[in-house]
Amino acid sequence: MNATSFADLAGQVTIPEAGTISKTLYQDEKLKVVLFGFAAGQELSEHTASVPAIIHFLEGEARVTLGNEVLDARANSWAHMPAHLPHSISARTPTRMLLLMLRS
Repeated sequence: MNATSFADLAGQVTIPEAGTISKTLYQDEKLKVVLFGFAAGQELSEHTASVPAIIHFLEGEARVTLGNEVLDARANSWAHMPAHLPHSISARTPTRMLLLMLRS
C-alpha cells in the first residue's frame, strides 16, 4: 500500500488567465480528489453530484450556492454537500479549490 502526498497542494494546478482547469490528484473505489483552478469571473453553473462531496477552498474568493444557502468562500472555507444537492461556484478572484467526491 502506497501513500499519496503533495508538499504543495495548490501548486498542482496553474490558474489560467481565462477559464477553469481541473486535475484529478487521486482516485480509488471510495474517493476521487480533484483540484480546480478558476480564473476570476469563471463559474460552474448549478449542477448536482450523485455522491456526497466536500469542497475546500485553498485560495481566492468565490460565491458558492449550496441549495438555498450562499457561502462567501475564501482560503480555508470548507463545505460538505450531500448527494443531489444543487450547487454552483462563481470565482470573484483567481481561486483554487479542492473537491473530494466520497463514493460508497
